[in-house]
Amino acid sequence: MQYRKMIVAGGLSLVVGALAFVLVFSYLAANFDYPGILKGSAAEVLPRLRSGGSMMRAVWAIYAFLPLFLVSGAVGAYFACPSSRSRMTLALLVASLGALAMCLGLMRWPSVHWALAEIHSQAGPETRNSLEAVFNGLNLYLGNYIGEFFGETALAAFFLLTGFSMLDEQRFPKWLGWSGIVFALLFFVGAFRNVTSAVQPIADANNILLPLWMIILGIAFVWHSRLPYPTSAR
Repeated sequence: MQYRKMIVAGGLSLVVGALAFVLVFSYLAANFDYPGILKGSAAEVLPRLRSGGSMMRAVWAIYAFLPLFLVSGAVGAYFACPSSRSRMTLALLVASLGALAMCLGLMRWPSVHWALAEIHSQAGPETRNSLEAVFNGLNLYLGNYIGEFFGETALAAFFLLTGFSMLDEQRFPKWLGWSGIVFALLFFVGAFRNVTSAVQPIADANNILLPLWMIILGIAFVWHSRLPYPTSAR
């Protein structure tokens, strides 16, 4: 099959990205009280960030680029669902936008926040008050709105469109498509955790469901890519 390599590469990207996410998330949870620390003030967070040293900064830098695995994964999904070209073109677009938004949100940690942490360690009370305002503003704009809300809703749209497209493909079992649709809806609801705390339990569950679904989806692309393309899609 002419597109099999693209599909396999996309599936492997989803699996590798998911495993890398679990490793990085676990490190930050153990060494930085992540994600609970995101609710802390600059006076709490910045010293913790700086105390992690170059290792902490490197982990955040790696974390910031992990969403790019979703782009190659979306390319694989596009070729894996040839019966829904229009829908999957939109899916590829929203996945790319969502990945970029997540990258921008995460990149504030090893860059601007790191610089704030360096200044904070030697600043007086008045300067620290100013740093607090900058820190909160960056978290609200790049973190909550760009990285989390926009990034996650765009990613939810990708999973939703992919789920519906998989239902149109004979190569994939129906349960796989429906599972993708259900997860996409949960992921979309969880993105509103900054609006209402009522959905926080769903958002917490999504931290586990996201890498799990990426692995399932990636394996499905690799496994089912061995099946022939429909003649009309060639």
